[in-house]
Amino acid sequence: MGYKRLDAEDFVVSADAVQSTAWSTNVKTLTTFFTSSVQAAGTSGNYYLSSYQSDPSTPGAAIQFDIAYGNVLGLGSEYFNSSFTNLSPSSTIYGQYRSMILEDENTNFQFGTDTNTYSPNDFWVLSIDRARYKEKIFPQTFNLTLSGSGGSLNLTSNVNNTQIQTFLGSSRVLQIVSGSDGTAVAGGGEVAGSGSYGLLFPELGTVLLNPSAISQSIQIDSNKGLNLTNGTNQATLYDAINLGSSFSLNSEETITSDYVFIRSRNSEFNYSSNPSFISGSTGEVIFENFINNPQVYMTTVGMYNDANELLAVAKLSRPLLKDFTKESLVRVKLDF
Repeated sequence: MGYKRLDAEDFVVSADAVQSTAWSTNVKTLTTFFTSSVQAAGTSGNYYLSSYQSDPSTPGAAIQFDIAYGNVLGLGSEYFNSSFTNLSPSSTIYGQYRSMILEDENTNFQFGTDTNTYSPNDFWVLSIDRARYKEKIFPQTFNLTLSGSGGSLNLTSNVNNTQIQTFLGSSRVLQIVSGSDGTAVAGGGEVAGSGSYGLLFPELGTVLLNPSAISQSIQIDSNKGLNLTNGTNQATLYDAINLGSSFSLNSEETITSDYVFIRSRNSEFNYSSNPSFISGSTGEVIFENFINNPQVYMTTVGMYNDANELLAVAKLSRPLLKDFTKESLVRVKLDF
């Protein structure tokens, strides 16, 4: 066994982005959607509708995303108390996402670019289940098809058309436009006068959809009726997603790797403390021909701190022959 202190230049840090499928089906595109009548009829159903990849009553069924509806005026759902209008599940949802994303209770959401902005009173929310993605959503893979009486609409983010990152509050945001794989169709993929089709927040796993723009394209709109039955607007968007039968999404995370380069020069690590090599009683080399021409095999690299505590062990894929005529370079990769 031999020891050698590592220098600063022996360490290199690298970061790589790794993608994986988001859905429980382990495929990029989700084509079947199911809801639970129990969840929809429960208290939570007043606020959101959960979508599963398979029948919720079957083994392996898991929530993929939730659908909610927010309205700053409290329309589109039942009032908590008829004596206090504007207070309902829809106003609660709007306030929740306004506080979380805009970080300002006196500001409303805007959809679209600087030359085509629109600030509606409501939005739909697609909240990707936290178990479905790791660090964030990979924007280029966001593709959602909605179908209604006016046809089908293919939505994606505008990440490939954006040169500068944009933030709402402290959250990175991308516009949702008509297109595919992160690229808008010719003309920008927005709706004149109604802005973009929505907003994508990759790090939050959240999608806000603009009912006005969607309605103009495929005649699917939110119902802004007074004191409307809870869950109506969630079901409207769910039906459009179910008919579209295509929701693509991948997860992304950054893996940081620490590379350590272990160098052994020709004069280093040529002797072993193994009892078969060195006499335990005298400390002499047992075989005389190993005195000037030792032959040892490197099998393991151990990394110690200054207190001589073993922190990590790297096993070589095969024993590495070492003598005075050979030098070696072993690269150790530590992921964290």
